[in-house]
Amino acid sequence: MIGELQRLIDEYLAWLKDKTVLRTVRDWVEITTPYLDRHNDYLQIYARAENGSFLLTDDGYTIRDLRVCGCNLESTRRQELLRMTLAGFGVQLNDDMLQVHASKDNFAPRKHNLVQAMLAVNDLFYLASPVVTSLFYEDVLDWLELHKVRYTPRVKFTGKSGYDHLFDFVIPKSQSKPERILRAINRPNRDTAEAMVFSWIDTREVRSPESRAYAILNDSEHGVPYAAFDALRSYDVTAILWSKREDAADDLAA
Repeated sequence: MIGELQRLIDEYLAWLKDKTVLRTVRDWVEITTPYLDRHNDYLQIYARAENGSFLLTDDGYTIRDLRVCGCNLESTRRQELLRMTLAGFGVQLNDDMLQVHASKDNFAPRKHNLVQAMLAVNDLFYLASPVVTSLFYEDVLDWLELHKVRYTPRVKFTGKSGYDHLFDFVIPKSQSKPERILRAINRPNRDTAEAMVFSWIDTREVRSPESRAYAILNDSEHGVPYAAFDALRSYDVTAILWSKREDAADDLAA
């Protein structure tokens, strides 16, 4: 099992390297990544040398795109959730730009954290337009509290690869159940499922052998593709459809 998981991690990192494209734009280097945003466009970040280190930024794309699409980020609760999400990846917000500083030694994990923060913020606030009263993350949080589930929110683990992974909730071990690690996936598709799989297989070796992973999938607006279920199931991630969440309540509350 360890050999298979190591092979998968190696393949993922090779894919990441092969699908990354660099281009000079004035005094910046544009880095096109293989990750897709909600418009199915490749995410791009920008890097430049600065005082012996590197500044990495999304140039304001993530926040600007959400605002253009009608997402309201001004409420106190959403501002706090945005802050917690970015802090989990060590990313700063500067005039709507997501930014990190990196040295030669930590460039790769810092770049990874910036891209993962962009994806997390994008997914977190997707469909959070003025006509949507709550975020999916908030819905999941309220449901856990309704069932008196003990949890720690927004927990970051460093995986075997050295990359950081942010999970939405961690339910501690009880007398009858092991540690449970949850991620709420607002836009379940093959890409978001595979991102969860990589986070889990990279993290599981640094957690207790009994730890279990769960993905709570939002099927309120659209059905969940079979490819997403298949990817999760293949690597022991329990998929919970939001429409059938009550079936999993006892398992998480125990």
